[in-house]
Amino acid sequence: MSPDPPSRRPAARVDGRLGLLLVLVSAAGFGSGALFVQPLYGAGMEPLAVLFWRFATAALFGWAFLLISARRRLALRSLPPRRVLVLLLLGTLYVGNSYAFIASLQVVPITLASIIAYLYPAIVAVMATRFLRRLEGRRAWLALAIAIAGVVLTVGGIPGGEQPPLWGLALAFANPVIYATWIILQARLAGERPSDRGSEAPAMTLPPSDAETAFESPDPAPAAALMTTATATIYALLLLASGGSVSPAAVPLGVWLPLLGLGLVATAVAIQAFYAGVARIGGARASLVSTVEPVYTVVLAVLLFGEQLSAMQVAGGALVIAAVILAETGRPGRVAATTTEDT
Repeated sequence: MSPDPPSRRPAARVDGRLGLLLVLVSAAGFGSGALFVQPLYGAGMEPLAVLFWRFATAALFGWAFLLISARRRLALRSLPPRRVLVLLLLGTLYVGNSYAFIASLQVVPITLASIIAYLYPAIVAVMATRFLRRLEGRRAWLALAIAIAGVVLTVGGIPGGEQPPLWGLALAFANPVIYATWIILQARLAGERPSDRGSEAPAMTLPPSDAETAFESPDPAPAAALMTTATATIYALLLLASGGSVSPAAVPLGVWLPLLGLGLVATAVAIQAFYAGVARIGGARASLVSTVEPVYTVVLAVLLFGEQLSAMQVAGGALVIAAVILAETGRPGRVAATTTEDT
């Protein structure tokens, strides 16, 4: 294939830079989620109420963003029923991941919960050896070992008397496990199978099947709106079943600003920016760029909430981030290409 004409190269460079900026905006949005949650818990809101309003706000914003554009409305109408069902299923599966993380923040420091959350790329790499294409070499196993060592250091670096209860740590660790499982199921729904293991050929060497086209969407707006709607609906049912209320009157007046920030900045804008960035720079590169998220969260937690990090925690966090980079830069398109965000 001949190289692109010179006239197309500047446009491609500009588009790539915009994609990089969009992914950085997405990482900042997702990374700020834990910070918005703190004042909500301080006002007495329960995790289910926080999560319902987070995704309800994101869904309302997503639908408004979709419906104001004729092109996006057309993209929604063009979705086949199978694809709609897949997107709703993925939104439903996201409930477990988001609940585990938000609930753990009741007793687990933001910094620790965020670092533990970034175990998921190494977990995906290992799970892929059984359920998807096998990664070549020992990079995935090495990344997992480094990440576990980093988490051990991080947990061991918590000052005496401040050790979170076991149930809080269990929820924090459940977050990356559930998210990794969600990614594996997403890849399976997209048509990836264990028979691809060890193959040097691209993942999609055959014409896409119904299962593959059911997940892929040419426009991120319908996908984001449908998934957040499914997630918000499940949380509404869980909240009502627990005796809670979905009425705005049940929300303390003083927390609407951080609550809207959680729904708009840390969910709706973050999802839209990530999808738009991936369309420009690709999933593998976008996943790598997104590893700045825990660093952003930790820095903001220290600056805004005065959380103190020991030298051991800093070293542990550095190891976890190094493991993520190691896992996701090994074979672009193997693991990183199957990921989507945050959360």
